[in-house]
Amino acid sequence: MNELTIPIHHKIYTLRGKQIMIDSDLAELYEVETKVFNQAVKRNIERFPEDFMFQLTEDEYASLRSQFVTLENGRGKHRKYLPHAFTENGVYMLSAVLKSQVAIEVSIEIMRTFTKLREFTLHYNALGKKLIELERKNDKQFQKVFGILDNLVHETQKTDAKVMGFIKDA
Repeated sequence: MNELTIPIHHKIYTLRGKQIMIDSDLAELYEVETKVFNQAVKRNIERFPEDFMFQLTEDEYASLRSQFVTLENGRGKHRKYLPHAFTENGVYMLSAVLKSQVAIEVSIEIMRTFTKLREFTLHYNALGKKLIELERKNDKQFQKVFGILDNLVHETQKTDAKVMGFIKDA
């Protein structure tokens, strides 16, 4: 297998609330033409229910092309069909369909990448929750401090209000 020039995680996108990979990116990783890749999938279509693989809409395809620049140097500009997106389960199923040594090695690396992304997401969510907790605690503490400062300002204003003008010497 050739050394992967583009890290796999750069080819994983979020679409319809799922992490997916596009057929042309997978074909590139598996070192086959997209047409050959899709033919192999079509011959085994029963292995790819809707939650494993789905076809992108025109809007989704345009969004991916513009936001993530998934296509390089004109690749896929004139596709006859909209691309297919494969979820993590779909990528896993590809290893049963594409049986070359390259496919096995690439599938292993892709699955490891999905696992790392899931772990990162869990860690990131946990950190986010901790930050929210800290903000709430700090907000409460700052509210107390501001309350005390307000009281001090009001007390100072009251004493300053009493000492107006000249004080008579007794």
